[in-house]
Amino acid sequence: MAAWAAVARAEETAAPLRTRPRVAKRERRVTGGVFWIGIVATLLAGVVATNVAVLRLNMKLDGLGRERADLRAQNAQLSSQLSSAASAPRIQRLAAKQLGWVQATSDQTTYFNLPR
Repeated sequence: MAAWAAVARAEETAAPLRTRPRVAKRERRVTGGVFWIGIVATLLAGVVATNVAVLRLNMKLDGLGRERADLRAQNAQLSSQLSSAASAPRIQRLAAKQLGWVQATSDQTTYFNLPR
């Protein structure tokens, strides 16, 4: 039993020495934990900001894609109008109606042979 008493006395004397380092370690752990929480929060805020920026760019890209499709359709329509406006029958009709011109007959047509 004397051995148990010696062990109990040794534990009593060792207990106050152990409490001080543990308190210091806990303060360091809390400080380190706050530090890591701050870093993780900053990284998450960066990820959210990046996602918001990508979403805005995608919305702008979709708008530009729709605008491009509208412009292509408008170009096709204008090209069709230009080709119909430049057609020979339409020009002949306008010349006859507005200027009084008529198409020349075959006896009024002459050809020139150019020397080579």
